[in-house]
Amino acid sequence: MEIFLWVVAILLVGIGIAGLIIPVIPGPPILFAGLFTAAWAGDFTHVGWMTLTLLGVMAILAYAVDFLAGAFGAKRFGASPRSVLGAAIGAIVGIFFGIAGVLLGPFIGAVVGELSVRSDVRAAGRAGFGATLGLALGAAAKIAVGFAMIGVFLVVHLF
Repeated sequence: MEIFLWVVAILLVGIGIAGLIIPVIPGPPILFAGLFTAAWAGDFTHVGWMTLTLLGVMAILAYAVDFLAGAFGAKRFGASPRSVLGAAIGAIVGIFFGIAGVLLGPFIGAVVGELSVRSDVRAAGRAGFGATLGLALGAAAKIAVGFAMIGVFLVVHLF
């Protein structure tokens, strides 16, 4: 049973790490599930409930920061909710077009979303920039918190 739990934990952590980068995968909760499973595999000997509670709070924080950064960037540059939605869709579609798609997808999606609300190209460009910047900052924060979760787990587990 212990080996099975470790295999599941490693798979979940791997998928969780991928989810920190790929917008369509809920990375922080899956990462937390993997770390929880790893603690379970060790009978909670090294990693206990206090650490797991901290990791759970960090997972929630990663999700919240990702959302708030995207909303803040969009709002700061005058983006409409459609622009933010367009940026998120553009980010997902952009994954299939390599690094150029990852970089341009959110911007194009936000501009198209904003143009569906108003016809001012300049405002759409600002909204696209703001939404893209917000999504990038949110993703960076989510990745940082996700790797901090792994770091906390490893420090507690190994030391």
